[in-house]
Amino acid sequence: MKRHLSLWAALAALVLALPAVAAEAFTSGPGWLEFPAGKGPGAGKHVVLLAGDEEYRSEESMPMLARILSERHGFRCTVLFSHDDGVINPNNGASLGKPEALDSADALVLGLRFRKWNEAALAKFDAALNRGVPIVATRTSTHAFSGIPKDSPYAWYNWNNQGGFGKKVLGETWVSHWGNHKGEATRTTFEAIAARLAILNGVGVIFGDTDVYEAYPPADAQVLLRGQVLKGMNPEDPLSERVKKRATDKQEQGVNSPAMAVAWIREVPNAGGTKNRVLTTTMASASDLVDESLRRLLVNGVYWGLGLDVPAKADVTPVVEWKPSKYSFNMFHPGLKAEDFAGVLPPQVVAPPPAKKKK
Repeated sequence: MKRHLSLWAALAALVLALPAVAAEAFTSGPGWLEFPAGKGPGAGKHVVLLAGDEEYRSEESMPMLARILSERHGFRCTVLFSHDDGVINPNNGASLGKPEALDSADALVLGLRFRKWNEAALAKFDAALNRGVPIVATRTSTHAFSGIPKDSPYAWYNWNNQGGFGKKVLGETWVSHWGNHKGEATRTTFEAIAARLAILNGVGVIFGDTDVYEAYPPADAQVLLRGQVLKGMNPEDPLSERVKKRATDKQEQGVNSPAMAVAWIREVPNAGGTKNRVLTTTMASASDLVDESLRRLLVNGVYWGLGLDVPAKADVTPVVEWKPSKYSFNMFHPGLKAEDFAGVLPPQVVAPPPAKKKK
């Protein structure tokens, strides 16, 4: 009898464990990670998330967002990383894992900075753009590309080529740090005319520990949020007097910029004869995405871009414990592969890896 009871207990434990096993389902390969479609409004849609920046830890944030989109909303999600033979290396701007995933992308989420992919990868990205895929672009994606050869058909992507992809598609390129980098954080306010738009469903005031970028979206863009520069790095800090003065100086020069745009949307014609719906935010480092409302804005952006009804309050609870690393150059986790970013990350690196000695 005791044996039968123990067998039943073992079976019950196995059954209870099955949902947890299913929730961990993913496939991976050199420089890529994929989460299968689940049940939800996103079923049948493929979201490709591109992680490739040296500072703001997109290699951590993109897998976290992918799991939310997959397991909470039903999208199939593929994350493509910068890597060295399968070892994730955000500093390798020339690499992109599994670029063929772009061929079936229905939407793109970008966490890029100064990438210089080869012609084959750029061609796939360009083709996705020209078939009208919606784009959700974060932080340094305003200057996503650099160093593409001048004789390449994709040289126009370079940020220093009249603003490149950032200016022409997203609506802005790199200008400057409006706030003091690593010293003045960001708190958002709503652009009054946009406050009731569906893309802001469930979005409240956002705090981010990154600083505000200087940005001037074009006239065809709808600003959603503006960023107040704080005096320090805490959500309750007062506004920066230094930036108040700088904003006043700008206004005297005819620039209406008391607070910079930190999130905006636009619809942009492309070379394929269609349009891309674009949400751009100059926030969204991994550490910024501790903020629930910022995660919700990005998820809402995928829904809006695809023409799906935006949930009243999208579930954006991270699927695994979310303790992102602080942003900084050369402070990524060394030696990890794509599959390592599907679960709980190891403790943050506290010192940059030693520089290689020059021969």
